[in-house]
Amino acid sequence: MPKIVYISWQPYCSRSDNTARELGGKSYMVYFDFFGSHYFTIVLKYFFQAIKTLSILFRDRPDVVFVMSPPVFACFPIFIHCKIFDASYVIDAHTGAFDHPMWQKVMFLQKFFCRKAVCTIVTNSGIGKILDGWGAKYLIIPDIPIQCSEASAPELKGKFNVMLVNTFAHDEPISNFLEAAGQLPEVRFHVTGKIGKKNQVYTKQKPENVRFTDFLDERDYYGLMQASDLIAVLTTRDHTMQRGAYEAIYFGKPVVTSDWAILRKSFDRGAEFVDNSPSGIAAGIKRGLSRLEDLHREAAALRKTKLAFFEENKAQLLKVLTHSRQGCNE
Repeated sequence: MPKIVYISWQPYCSRSDNTARELGGKSYMVYFDFFGSHYFTIVLKYFFQAIKTLSILFRDRPDVVFVMSPPVFACFPIFIHCKIFDASYVIDAHTGAFDHPMWQKVMFLQKFFCRKAVCTIVTNSGIGKILDGWGAKYLIIPDIPIQCSEASAPELKGKFNVMLVNTFAHDEPISNFLEAAGQLPEVRFHVTGKIGKKNQVYTKQKPENVRFTDFLDERDYYGLMQASDLIAVLTTRDHTMQRGAYEAIYFGKPVVTSDWAILRKSFDRGAEFVDNSPSGIAAGIKRGLSRLEDLHREAAALRKTKLAFFEENKAQLLKVLTHSRQGCNE
């Protein structure tokens, strides 16, 4: 088994952490929040994150480095390290690396690093076709099993409780969700996500049955997920895997998510699908709450399927990594 380190230029990412755990590696979040994400500070932020990344890699000396993209700039220090120390790297490319306007401007960098990588992990075949066109090797791994032994479910009031996995990202229809929540006064809603200055407008327009949790650490986040009846995870962007949705399934919880082909394929059981309109979201939640018992059985069955499918993907990935190290040592 090669020595593995996973680098993410994010404040947190359960996909990164659990990928490293599954492969017996270490996960590092390299993120200097002090600099913010403004155009006039981003260069400094990325510079210091690159230095920190290089120091971690120099200290740990991994055989294989996993790197999350976006941001694609995180690949620079990994590429340099691998060249100097004869290591290999794998890019775990999220959908935003390919379809977000910000990252489309530097797509030539994504193409370069993907072609040099041992392989690029993607969540769906649509992105896989792009990599095929680039002549880059890739594996499709839609989701990663989630573990959190320290999660503690809180006692929630009310007959029904729905958790919205939310980060206030541009593709999350939060305003529509709040309007939908107002149509279901008998349900209590718990909306996650760090509340910054830009997001306070939503807290002012929320109905009485909605609670904004602010940022939750892993224990409280998964605890709330375990305590909720339904988990809502919404996106207005196609080809986007919903990490919150597969986290819910791995905890045996049914989901309400957006009606996209990739999500229907990934969650063919234990889920209700909505069109992201206020009325559509409200109707989907109402349907889900009316058939909770059936959805829980479906979610449990889907969990078993996903675990078996991941083991196949994991074996394939390890085979790729082992072969790459043999090539380096020849």
